[in-house]
Amino acid sequence: MGVVTAVSLRKGHHFSKTNAMSIRLLRGLGVDGDAHMGETVKHRSRVAKDPNQPNLRQVHLLHEELFEELRPKNFIVRPGDMGENVTTRGVDLLALPAGTRLHLGESAVVEVTGLRNPCIQIDRFQKGLMAATLDKDADGNLIRKAGVMSVVLAEGDVRPGDAVRVELPDGPHQPLRPV
Repeated sequence: MGVVTAVSLRKGHHFSKTNAMSIRLLRGLGVDGDAHMGETVKHRSRVAKDPNQPNLRQVHLLHEELFEELRPKNFIVRPGDMGENVTTRGVDLLALPAGTRLHLGESAVVEVTGLRNPCIQIDRFQKGLMAATLDKDADGNLIRKAGVMSVVLAEGDVRPGDAVRVELPDGPHQPLRPV
């Protein structure tokens, strides 16, 4: 089991989000009061392409262990800095298959839809950070480390200190792809 170490949201479209004591997840919408909340896409680049596509990026989760990996590379990143809504510890988010359900706290449940695809905004936050959140595996495949995206299946409040319980999907597991 993992743990929620921080929760964050922001009303306007900004790269970083503000830490909060708790956030409310709304079924099919995302984080109450967050700029990316909604049934259809809210990320500006995606809205420009097709504003009617479903929002598979309602809640962004990021593993706190990434901050420790970035520190020796001279990047100081704190919860919410990379735009995530939920910062976790003890769950290998990047290794989860698509469709994994994460139970957050007492009642909230999100379903992992895919990987966050890092964009140039990361470099605007800290120069060189985008490259530091990318890697290659032994076969030369790109590894994206900037967290996972999800949709809300069950409503609930999420707070730092809440447990994160992983429920893997049935059947053959599909690896995460950028969404």
